[in-house]
Amino acid sequence: MKLGIIGAGKIVGEFLSFVGDIEGIDLVAIAATKRSEDKLSDISASYNIDKIYVDYRKLIEDADVEVVYVAVPNFLHYEVMDYAIKLGKDIICEKPFCGNLREAKDIFERAFAKDLIVLEAASHRFIPNALAVRDELKNLGDIKIVSFNYSQYSSRYDKFKEGEIAPVFDRSKNGGALMDINFYNVDYLSMLFGRPKAVEYFPNMEKGIDTSGILYLDYGDFKAIAIGSKDSDASLVNTIQTDRGTIEITDAINSFSSFRIKESGKNVFREVNLNTPCHRMVYEFRQFLEIISQRDMEKARELSEISLDTSWILTEARKFSAIVFPND
Repeated sequence: MKLGIIGAGKIVGEFLSFVGDIEGIDLVAIAATKRSEDKLSDISASYNIDKIYVDYRKLIEDADVEVVYVAVPNFLHYEVMDYAIKLGKDIICEKPFCGNLREAKDIFERAFAKDLIVLEAASHRFIPNALAVRDELKNLGDIKIVSFNYSQYSSRYDKFKEGEIAPVFDRSKNGGALMDINFYNVDYLSMLFGRPKAVEYFPNMEKGIDTSGILYLDYGDFKAIAIGSKDSDASLVNTIQTDRGTIEITDAINSFSSFRIKESGKNVFREVNLNTPCHRMVYEFRQFLEIISQRDMEKARELSEISLDTSWILTEARKFSAIVFPND
């Protein structure tokens, strides 16, 4: 898989830290903005990436690039993927996939119509522990209450309060706690349960953006709460309660280093950890390599349904709370 990277932020640094351990991924090129040119040169030298671009279009136009890894700020995802589809490139796009459901549907429909593979990078979809929970739920009776909380004080929040607005806190750039940190909770709910019957979102708003919020999802027979905060901290305890037991996930959904199960009426936990020692993103990129190299369109479409369900929830949540993005 000849890969071109678009972006040079934190997530790209994480990706580069392990990609050399995955046989079959050939880093062909990297692109970012003109102001990041020195950083691109350093990355190129450190990771033996031959080509540097300061215009993402030039990277996509490069005949040597077969797959585009989109790791730019949220509001640019649709624009970059749109151009990649026009030039017939497969795509791996960081979360959140698009700003709204309309854009997400458009990207998948046009890509699949051309037999192109488009994949959303969401690590929990592939982490063994996260997959194991789905299997364990089959033996735990009827689900009653789901409560996920990913609250992490942002390193950019203090500057935000002072008036320096990073993309993650910028409504015009598809920012906010719902789209950024609460995404993981929402996407895992989509992966496990699909679309709910109703969605309501109650955000804490500052300077026109949600810095934290509580999302309520009604699945009919059970209810779910997803809390995401970038303006405060909390212990990362996530629970799925059934009439026969409880599953506890004691760290962030996107890491999922372990979980434990307690039967109802008992105080004894069964600890579960099926992960191997590696970066949390290794699992997804191994799968991406396999899906793309084998042209597994069935698996790509299956994963796209999770992305579309998540996009539907996020879009409905913003509608409920009147958070409007420019691309809406």
